[in-house]
Amino acid sequence: MEADRARTQPLNSRAVIAAIVLLLALAVIFSPRAIRKMRDFEVYWTAASRAIEAAPLYRPEDGHFQFKYLPAFAIVSVPVALMPLAKAKTFWFLISVALIPALLGLAVLLLPDRRRSQWTIVGALLVVMAKFYGHELVLGQVNLLFAVLVAGGVLAMRRSRDSLAGALFVAAVVVKPYAVLFLPWLVFTRGVRPLGSVTIGAICVAAAPVGLYGFAGTIALHRAWWATVSDSTAPNLANPDNVSVPAMFARTFANTDLGPVLAAGVSVILLAVACVVVARGRGIEHRESLEGALLLTLVPLLSPQGWDYVFLVATPAIALLVNYDQRLPAGLRALTWAAMLTIGLSLFDLMGRERYGVFMSWSIITICFLVVNTSLAVLRTRRVA
Repeated sequence: MEADRARTQPLNSRAVIAAIVLLLALAVIFSPRAIRKMRDFEVYWTAASRAIEAAPLYRPEDGHFQFKYLPAFAIVSVPVALMPLAKAKTFWFLISVALIPALLGLAVLLLPDRRRSQWTIVGALLVVMAKFYGHELVLGQVNLLFAVLVAGGVLAMRRSRDSLAGALFVAAVVVKPYAVLFLPWLVFTRGVRPLGSVTIGAICVAAAPVGLYGFAGTIALHRAWWATVSDSTAPNLANPDNVSVPAMFARTFANTDLGPVLAAGVSVILLAVACVVVARGRGIEHRESLEGALLLTLVPLLSPQGWDYVFLVATPAIALLVNYDQRLPAGLRALTWAAMLTIGLSLFDLMGRERYGVFMSWSIITICFLVVNTSLAVLRTRRVA
C-alpha cells in the first residue's frame, strides 16, 4: 500500500523550492569567490569571441586551456561573448545554479515509481553529489547543462515525444560530444521515428560555423577539433583528477603496454553490459529511466577527458539506487551505500592535500562508480526498473 501511494505521488514542489532556496543562499555566499575563478568558462568566452571574428578556435599556444569542444559550441556561445567577461561569468554562474534544482527535479521525475520520499532522495543526492556541483560552479563548466539536456531527452522518451528527445540529445552533443552515445540507443529503442529530428539536428550542428567561416573554413575547423582532442588525450590520462577507465589503467600500468589493453577491455565490457541492460528492457514500463541513467554514468568512465566533476551527470543513477536500494542483494546494497558515501564524503578540505592526492591517484572514485553501474545492471536483471 505504501509503495502504491509512492507510485502515484506527484513531484513535491516544496522539496524543489527548498533546494532552490538553499542553492540561491549558497550562491550568494560563494558567488564572489567562484566568479573570480571560472577558468573553464573563460575558455568558452574566448572561443566565442574568436568565432565572432572568424578566427582560429583551436590553438596549441593555449596549452592546458585549449578549446576542445565542437565548433558549433563556439557559435552558440557567441551571445555570451558579446558581454564583458565579468558580466558573462555572473550570468553563467546564475544559470548554472538554477540548473542544479532542475537536474534534481528531473532525477526524481524520472523514477519509474517512488519508494522513498522526495526529501530522502534529494537529501541523499546532495550528500553524494554536492561536491561535484560545487566544483562545476567554480570552474564555470557546462556539465550541468549537458546533464539537464540528456535527462530532459530521457523524460521526453518516457512521454513518447521521441522527436523532442532526438533534438535534446543533439543539443547535448553540441555541449559535450559524448552525448552521441544516446543517439544509437534512441534509434534502437524507438526505431525510425526520431530519425528526422536527429538528422536535421546533426546537419545544423555540422553546418553551424558556415555563416562565419564558410564551407572550407568549417571543414578545417572540424579537422582542427579532431586533432586537438586526439593530441591532448594522452597527457591528460596521467592526471589524478581524471577518473576515466583509460586514466585508471594508464596510471596503474604506467610506461607499459598493458594499461591500454586493460582499459580497452574494461571499456568493451562496460559497453557490453549496457547493451545487455538495454536488450533486457523490453516489456519493462519506463525502461528509459534506468538505461538513460546508466549511459550517463558511462560518460565520464569511458571518456579520456573524464574529470571527476563530470560525475555530476550520474545524478539520475544515484536517485535510482537510493530509491530502489532495498531491491538489491544485501551485500551489494551495503557495498553500494559504502561507494556512494565514499563519493560524497571524499572532500579535499576534510582529507587534506596529501591524502586526497593519494585517494585520487588510486582511482577510488572510479571504482565507486563501477559499483554504481553494477548495481544499476543488477536492478535491471531483477526487472525492478
